[in-house]
Amino acid sequence: MITPTQSLQEQIRLLRIEYDEEKKAFSQSSASIGLTRLVERGDAWLPIHVHRVFYNSVNQRVLEISRHTDDSSSDDDHSFEFGRPVAFFTLPDKDDSAPQFPFTGVVNLVDGDRMLVAIPEDADISRLESAHSAGVMLSFDETTYRAMFNALEYAMKAKGRLAEIRDLIYSRRPAECLSISPMTFPYLNRSQEDAVNKVLCAKDVAIVHGPPGTGKTTTLVEAVAETLRRESQVLVCAQSNMAVDWICEKLTDRGVHVLRLGNPARVNDRMLEFTYERRFEAHPDYPDLWSVRKAIRELRGAKRHGTDQWHQKMDRLKSRATELEIRINADLFNSAHVIASTLAGSASRLLDGMKFHTLFIDEAAQALEAACWIPMRRAGRVVLAGDHCQLPPTVKSYEALKQGLGKSLMERIVENHPEAVSLLRMQYRMNEEIMRFSNEWFYHGAMQAAPEVMHRGILDLDNPIEWIDTAGVALSLSGGDGEEGEVGETPEASSQAFRERLAGESHGRVNPDEALFTMLKLYEYIEKIGKQRFLDERIDVGVISPYRAQVQYLRRLLKNTPYFRQLRHLISVNTVDGFQGQERDVIVISLVRSNTDGNIGFLRDLRRMNVAMTRACMKLIIIGDASTLTRHPFYRRLHSRCP
Repeated sequence: MITPTQSLQEQIRLLRIEYDEEKKAFSQSSASIGLTRLVERGDAWLPIHVHRVFYNSVNQRVLEISRHTDDSSSDDDHSFEFGRPVAFFTLPDKDDSAPQFPFTGVVNLVDGDRMLVAIPEDADISRLESAHSAGVMLSFDETTYRAMFNALEYAMKAKGRLAEIRDLIYSRRPAECLSISPMTFPYLNRSQEDAVNKVLCAKDVAIVHGPPGTGKTTTLVEAVAETLRRESQVLVCAQSNMAVDWICEKLTDRGVHVLRLGNPARVNDRMLEFTYERRFEAHPDYPDLWSVRKAIRELRGAKRHGTDQWHQKMDRLKSRATELEIRINADLFNSAHVIASTLAGSASRLLDGMKFHTLFIDEAAQALEAACWIPMRRAGRVVLAGDHCQLPPTVKSYEALKQGLGKSLMERIVENHPEAVSLLRMQYRMNEEIMRFSNEWFYHGAMQAAPEVMHRGILDLDNPIEWIDTAGVALSLSGGDGEEGEVGETPEASSQAFRERLAGESHGRVNPDEALFTMLKLYEYIEKIGKQRFLDERIDVGVISPYRAQVQYLRRLLKNTPYFRQLRHLISVNTVDGFQGQERDVIVISLVRSNTDGNIGFLRDLRRMNVAMTRACMKLIIIGDASTLTRHPFYRRLHSRCP
């Protein structure tokens, strides 16, 4: 029998494998693939323009930069987000390597093509401002790994309440429930109501399992609101900044006072109003604190630097600044009902010494087990919400993945403690035909389509789901040469083979013929609807591909095709991960893989396909080579169910 301590030790061992491999791969890729590829991949901005340096509300020195780009770029076409470490560099004349400046920074805010980066107090940016061609690139993230290792070590040595939760999670001993009379919620369905009641009576741990479109966020928000009738404050976390933003917005709509640590990914006044930085600036004592901080900075540059009188004055100013900071923070945290952050962000020094009776973790199935332990050490019980049949945690090391690092804490609890799980059964997103296959394969037929969406559609007598097989199809587009042809012209017969190929040095996959065919089929469907109706009713479309290289190719086609110019605001193109948590009226999926060996790569991760298919509300179009894909039983059955 493996003990809880041994289980955590195994997590540390696997995380170390992941850490070592990711750090090595990061160093090698940065050194070998060159800046051009880093920019294309979204891991670097080049060139950048330096706008200004200033001090933000929490006294960080911040550099404001922007990137020069064209229309083809989009806000999500890069990997920069709050908390990511970055390095600055200049582009030499003859070499494609990237000499770095002697300082790094941390992303403070990203808004489209503009970014704020917190930099060291003593960083000399004069060379960066005068550089002919400067850029910024992602640096390896030591901080998050350090927080995960520390959390696992802490859990191993824990005593008291955390030790009780730890021992329960890694055992088969049934999770206990408190004796509380069940409540009724007229605005929730039966399974949502049962889930909220199970959360309220859980002594140690509860799971809200929310398949696509079942109202998981609605249920979680209600569970948080009802918990706050019994507790003064709770901690709410999620793996990504986007997921934290979403739950914060819904809680705020519910009238809950939220304090969001870390800047939100979706930047607008509505999102910013509940951030720690914005509320810190709005505090009545903030002008005094700003004046004191300004005096400290001026004193540091004074001529009589280092004298006894200088030290005495500096000590008085620092003492006053500390006093004001403590007072402002006490007011902010004491008045908030919900403290919200990412899992890694919960390691913030702002939360040092704070304890919460209840911790809620949203999108828990996407988080590494180690990441969940970061906030859990601050809590007396934990509620996890998500769907382990959708996107799994991201693991870069195949060896660590094979040995079990990709198994989330939520998945572990579902296996060990089914009595703690509440499955949401009524879905409000998809036509019943779109839902049916996912329901049978992943959820054992437990889901139901709500009456109001059961037969929803765009066209009469339309098949809500179809698979268009590219095997044996010949395609030529007027003006197309297999590279960047235009869609919406007359298709003619040719000998194009619809075969996948490697995309440069990244070893990603791209299928140019299938990309052209995908845009052609989208054009045909829009024409069938009627372009004016499409615009008037604002029918939105998501074009999904599991491969980033294919996504980039499809985006270029969308941009370069005159027919779609009027419609581009209604069409989004992204990877499966980029569509997590979203929905569209129409979803078109380009599966890319087409080869004689039946090799489908990471399309074997069926949970990603589950996400892709269940984004569709009224129409799902799957485009792929059936002869390649149907050698796998999942795709064989899916293909047999599609007209």
